[in-house]
Amino acid sequence: MSYALVIAEKPSVGAAIAAALGVSGKKDGYIEGNGYVISWCVGHLVELAQAAAYGEQYRKWQLDSLPILPQEWQYTVSADKGKQFKTLKELMHRADVTEVVNACDAGREGELIFRFVYDMTGCKKPMRRLWISSMETAAIRQGFDSLKDGSEYEALYASALCRAKADWLIGINATRLFSCLYGKTLNVGRVQTPTLKMLVDQDAAISHFQKEKYYHVRLDLSGAEAASAKISDAAEADALKTACEASQAVCTSVVREKKTAAPPKLFDLTSLQREANRIFGYTAKQTLDLAQALYEKKLLTYPRTDSTYLTDDMGETAANTATMLCGKLAFMEGAEFSPDVSRVLDSKQVSDHHAIIPTMELAKADLAALPESERNILTLAGARLLFAAAEPHIYEAVTAVFSCAGSEFTAKGKTVLCMGWKELERRYRATLKKKPDTDDEENALALDAPPFAEGQSFDRPAVKVTAHDTTPPKQHTEATLLSAMERAGNEDTDPDAERRGLGTPATRAAVIEKLVKSGFVERKGKQLIPTGDGSGLVAVLPDVLTSPQLTAEWENTLTQIAKGKADADGFMRGIEAMARELVQAHPNISDADKARFKEDRPVIGKCPRCGGSVYEGRKNYYCGNRDCAFTMWKNDRFFEERKTAFTPKIAAALLKDGKAKVKKLYSPKTGKTYDGIVLLADTGGKYVNYRATVSRGKELTQQA
Repeated sequence: MSYALVIAEKPSVGAAIAAALGVSGKKDGYIEGNGYVISWCVGHLVELAQAAAYGEQYRKWQLDSLPILPQEWQYTVSADKGKQFKTLKELMHRADVTEVVNACDAGREGELIFRFVYDMTGCKKPMRRLWISSMETAAIRQGFDSLKDGSEYEALYASALCRAKADWLIGINATRLFSCLYGKTLNVGRVQTPTLKMLVDQDAAISHFQKEKYYHVRLDLSGAEAASAKISDAAEADALKTACEASQAVCTSVVREKKTAAPPKLFDLTSLQREANRIFGYTAKQTLDLAQALYEKKLLTYPRTDSTYLTDDMGETAANTATMLCGKLAFMEGAEFSPDVSRVLDSKQVSDHHAIIPTMELAKADLAALPESERNILTLAGARLLFAAAEPHIYEAVTAVFSCAGSEFTAKGKTVLCMGWKELERRYRATLKKKPDTDDEENALALDAPPFAEGQSFDRPAVKVTAHDTTPPKQHTEATLLSAMERAGNEDTDPDAERRGLGTPATRAAVIEKLVKSGFVERKGKQLIPTGDGSGLVAVLPDVLTSPQLTAEWENTLTQIAKGKADADGFMRGIEAMARELVQAHPNISDADKARFKEDRPVIGKCPRCGGSVYEGRKNYYCGNRDCAFTMWKNDRFFEERKTAFTPKIAAALLKDGKAKVKKLYSPKTGKTYDGIVLLADTGGKYVNYRATVSRGKELTQQA
């Protein structure tokens, strides 16, 4: 019997495919039966190797080894994933496996994940491609009924490979270059660095903001209020108030305009992350993780999408889902609503995957049994489908202009003609535990303006002056930053590009998290604020690395490569030239610049090996001289066995007065000797002759 080997991106997806195809024979790392062997990659199973794979000279970060430009690219199996790689390799070379099906996520990165494994295992068997947007059983079966030949995706793979190699070349060379120049690890990336610059620019705009006072003179006209234009001088405002109190206000014009607020579009990942941040305060990563979990439970469609429409052939699915939601979501109880899904259907607006909506599996699920966070995301996605399928919100906007004491005053109001989708939104918001942040455009008009008429007059109206301050820009939240990332560089990007803006819907969350983890950005509540190091990094980098322009240019070319209309080799030659130019343009920096990222670190003592200063790190005490490997680890067995914390006080005592000798230390494990330090310090009779190696940064033997 022959088998088709199906390779998914994750175990949960593999399990869903197996269930849909009636495959139930569970093995170690795969599922077998019914003519299929189904396994998985566990995400990025194979990756581009690190710089050290290209030679020992690249193991240390040194300026004279740059730029690093691999001639023959090396690949490596991700740490701790060797077992699954071995399983896949054995399955691919099994005699009864006659073809391989790429069932990784349908997109550029999914293609890359599969091809790296396929190539590294040396597999030559025929390859076909599964391309689906939902993990529902019907969608999976339909996808297997229409598998494509793998060769149809060669150009997509070439585009993905170029993206990965280009990010490696610029990321590795730029990070090492600026880290070596400034003596601090400075992570540089094509997406994260322009994102950081947006935060730094926003912070600078806030810092340089000058608050200004202004005033409005307001007339009370039968309960409605008409306001003057902004007045910058308080005395001028008071004079106008006095004049108006003795004058007549006359209505000079009334304009009535019928306006329509169209229903919102369906969610793509970025808009879902924005709304979840605004309403629930979830980070972008939290929302992605929750949506992924719901996808794997078959309750939500594929989340890593940048489309806000469904395909034309999904009309019946969308209508059935909307009807089901009306009975499933508590806020819809008693609502009179007939969904019209036609406006959410447009195949031309769908790229790899359609918009995010709940699946019909929700009909059988118990919402209350889900964790609250998952329930929030699922309800939010369901509510958005209902809003999108509802009638437009229609209202009449009224603008009345009055003349009084030689100045103009304006009153605004509106009359709702049809609540439409906003009635459903009102119902949904009423179920939320706390009121979400409001959008800036939220209702500037007062409700139910009086029916003013031209020529209408008011003698000696009541008048007041209100004082206001101009407000600074707001710090970015994840919601506003995601919007900014999505728009960045779009004016320079091909409308047909697969990816627009900074990053992808799937990677933007990880970019934000990396900036926080690297210490360039910190969270304060919902706000994202650059740190001193973040601002410093943006200040020292060239514009080509901090502008979204580079991403726009890359995506334009990658899109053409994916279409078979651009040369992948030519693109890579350009990237290599850019890496060379980057290194050549920054041969050295001034001493003042070198001190830009210098930390005020307390010195623990003098290094017994080179005489340099020893500092406290998070996990160790280390010599500040980059060429000296002296390290004392805080989790050293010498202290753990004695149930004693290796404190800075003890470290200082060990280093005190230079009571140390450089000596060869013998390792019983390896039978070899190593260059080491024996510290002969007496710390109250407790710790004598503590030994620390310097060649490997770990202790080999200790003596009490």
